Amino acid sequence: MKSDLVIVYHRQPYEEVEENGKTVLREHSSPNGIVPTLKGFFGQVNRGAWVAWKLAEDTSNPGFEPVIEISDRFGTYSVSRLPLTAEDVRSFYHVTSKEAFWPILHGFKERYNYDPVDWPTFRSVNWAFAEAAAEEASDDAVIWVHDYNLWLVPGYLRQLKPNARICFFHHTPFPSADMFNVLPWRDEILESLLACDSVGFHIPRYAQNFAGVARSLKGTRVSKDEVTLPELCRPGAALNDRVTPLELEVGDRRVAIHTSPVGVNFDYIEQLSATDEVATKIKAIREDLGDCKLVLSVSRTDYTKGNIEQLEAFERLMQRRPELRGKVRLMLVSVGANRNMTAYEEIQQKIEELTGRINGTYGSFEWQPVALISQAIPLAQLVAYYGAADVASITPLADGLNLVASEFCAAQHGEAPGALILSEFAGCAVLLEGAIPVNPFSHGSMDAALDQALAMGPDEAVARMAALRKAARRWDIAGWTKDELAHFEKLRHLNTSENRPAA
Repeated sequence: MKSDLVIVYHRQPYEEVEENGKTVLREHSSPNGIVPTLKGFFGQVNRGAWVAWKLAEDTSNPGFEPVIEISDRFGTYSVSRLPLTAEDVRSFYHVTSKEAFWPILHGFKERYNYDPVDWPTFRSVNWAFAEAAAEEASDDAVIWVHDYNLWLVPGYLRQLKPNARICFFHHTPFPSADMFNVLPWRDEILESLLACDSVGFHIPRYAQNFAGVARSLKGTRVSKDEVTLPELCRPGAALNDRVTPLELEVGDRRVAIHTSPVGVNFDYIEQLSATDEVATKIKAIREDLGDCKLVLSVSRTDYTKGNIEQLEAFERLMQRRPELRGKVRLMLVSVGANRNMTAYEEIQQKIEELTGRINGTYGSFEWQPVALISQAIPLAQLVAYYGAADVASITPLADGLNLVASEFCAAQHGEAPGALILSEFAGCAVLLEGAIPVNPFSHGSMDAALDQALAMGPDEAVARMAALRKAARRWDIAGWTKDELAHFEKLRHLNTSENRPAA
């Protein structure tokens, strides 16, 4: 049976675990995160399918069924699992996507590595994803492709499924033309994206950057735009853009540009934060801290996330304000992304060295200024730390959106909420009114933000958090799902028979 909605994403929609010597497919325990968010769309359509990859030693005889049917709380849907060898994954994902694309997307041109890229392998993997998606899709299905490692899939899909509604969503920043055009495959990537009916982004700035790239390389023009919605426009914000492009004119076709920020499951986190389990954990954390204030920072280990800058700012705080020694503590949760990749291994090593230096210089037998956590924390425990923290400091150097900031806000329902320090270069900074904005490239800005947050009085903290929670609730999972479904419905009803590129 063909599907009305096919989601194409590199990760499988469940966890594979070993139980009694057998592989069991287990649903994610938390409804928070991109995979559960995307699976939530299956309950809104008659039939859905998911396309992902799965590791295999021999792709011709992978040892598993390529297509299986799943029934869980999201409904019944099929999962196509592409067999990829470890070398395929290394080449297409760890090398091309992470060493070539990732630094360019986030503006780190100096970390771009072209030499080891095997472009034919990237093409072949993307073609395999496109073939699997086309096999699952009905003739007029919506095929929804996610993220930069599948950039070539839309172009291939248009050849295989000319009448399908092809949508693409970027979960990362999208760079301006002078950065994107560093990629030697820029024309091929852009041609694939322009084969879509719709290309999606979190915030207007990224959408404008995409329009600029299309104009730079193909001479396309924006045929429709609008003044940016007030909820997506915070005056003075670094990533602000007052005009949102809606449509590109590509020859005799129109390609929609869709701006819609992904949110968190606000209600779930709020409810979790009010449970007895979390309340007990918060009390234990506060008792352990005593009179000490807690600054919390949560992110992956990545050079884009600003973990090193975060530690350096805290070290400066200890140095310039000796009266705070023993009175404030930093808990840095920096979860390793992939320790097999040299760039991330170097960052982790630097983080560990800085932590050791700060603790060695300013700590004592009774008190350590920095607690470094390098393993993922269960959501309930993390929500407890959100609730106990006096300050959440979220300071990436670049981030497509950042959901940690919204999670922190959703967990703040008590009478004494914490303060939020938020980088101007996180996409959510244009959404979340009430944070203390910070430029993580500036020592002065980072220092002033920490001072302001630690000195914030209760009335100001309550007022700021009320504004933050209102914004985080406005841009939650439910809102994003509703917006995306409405967009799909609009695409379905458009008379697009003459709005297709030639195969």
